[in-house]
Amino acid sequence: MIQLPLRVARRHQRLGRTQFAALPWRMVNDSLEVCLITSRGRGRWILPKGWPMDRATPAEAAAREAREEAGLIGLPEDRCLGVWSYVKGGAKTGSPHFAMVFPVHVTQVLGDWPERGQRRRKWFSRERAAAKLDAPELRQMVLLFDPAPLRPVAAPQPPFAGS
Repeated sequence: MIQLPLRVARRHQRLGRTQFAALPWRMVNDSLEVCLITSRGRGRWILPKGWPMDRATPAEAAAREAREEAGLIGLPEDRCLGVWSYVKGGAKTGSPHFAMVFPVHVTQVLGDWPERGQRRRKWFSRERAAAKLDAPELRQMVLLFDPAPLRPVAAPQPPFAGS
């Protein structure tokens, strides 16, 4: 297995960089909803994502991006759903990026947040959210997402049987 670097020296950034993305979700009347935001540049529907953060796990960094970019507070799951790749800065001159996706169970939706004036936020069904996304890998992750087996990072773990 190849380990993606969390941080890359500036001289090697053209070889690829890693970001962490949140898949914000909630249940409404027994139906799964996924929240998407618009990108600042072209207004495309995307997941909140950002760079590694000091003293934060990848899942915690993804949850923080959900708060900053979408005004969503929630419990991140420490299990990565998958990775999608994209080129940032144009196909010819851009650099490859890899985003690891972590589910975040949304517990609070803020009315005001740091990037409110720069982005739109909207809740969709799983199918509608997938249809709004450009990346085929990301569409597949959203369509296959099942929150049933998840355990949030912050949830207490039950003791092992026999302990």
